[in-house]
Amino acid sequence: MTILHITYFAALRDATGYSEETLTTEAVTAKTLFYELTEKYHWRFTETDIRIAINDRYRPPDTPLKEGDRVVFIPPVAGG
Repeated sequence: MTILHITYFAALRDATGYSEETLTTEAVTAKTLFYELTEKYHWRFTETDIRIAINDRYRPPDTPLKEGDRVVFIPPVAGG
């Protein structure tokens, strides 16, 4: 089990009801964490829709997670 600090933006924040949370998980990669949270919060996005940052750096979904990581999930945004 790993304790992570998760931050959510935009539609993901709306879906979870939180801008951030501390989570205990068995996920070993950012991708498996994304799917765990998708199941929990019923997100409408796929892993290819989301940008992932771990400890303030964009990372690929297969990046391993470690105790205390700060993970940010960033959904697509519209601008204009």
